Amino acid sequence: QSKGKKPLFVQLVLDNIWSLYEAVMKRDKEKVEKIVTSLGLRIGARESRHADPKVHLNAICSQWLPISDAVLSMVCNKIPSPLDITAERVEKLMCVGARTFDSLPPETRELKSAFMKCSSEETAPVIVFVSKMFPVDAKALPQNKPR
Repeated sequence: QSKGKKPLFVQLVLDNIWSLYEAVMKRDKEKVEKIVTSLGLRIGARESRHADPKVHLNAICSQWLPISDAVLSMVCNKIPSPLDITAERVEKLMCVGARTFDSLPPETRELKSAFMKCSSEETAPVIVFVSKMFPVDAKALPQNKPR
C-alpha cells in the first residue's frame, strides 16, 4: 500500500462491486449492460427500467452474489461439526432451565448417545433442536437489577 498498490482483496472483489454500484447509480446503461453480459446474468426489463436504481442493483446482485449461497457456505465452513460436540455440551442442550440431565426421563437420557453419533440410519431417532432468542433490555438482566 505504501507504493500505491491496492491490496488483492480490493483489486479482485471490492473494485468490481464498487464499479457495478457506480454504473447502476449513475445510470450508465452501456457499462451496466457490459457487466451483466460478462457475468452471464438475465435481468428482467421491469427491474432495468425501474425508477429506483436500487431495484436494478438488487436484481443484479441477487443473481451475481446470492446471499443464500454465501450464508450456507459460511455455516458449512465455520460452524463446528456436530460430531465434535462434547458430552457435557449435549447434556446442557438437552436440559431446560435449572433441570439437570439426571432428572430427565430415561427415554430422553438414552437420546444422548444418538445425539453424539449423528447417525443417518433408518433406525436412528430424529432429533431436532429448536432455539429462539429474545431481545432483552440490559436493565432487565438479573445482574443489572437494583437491589
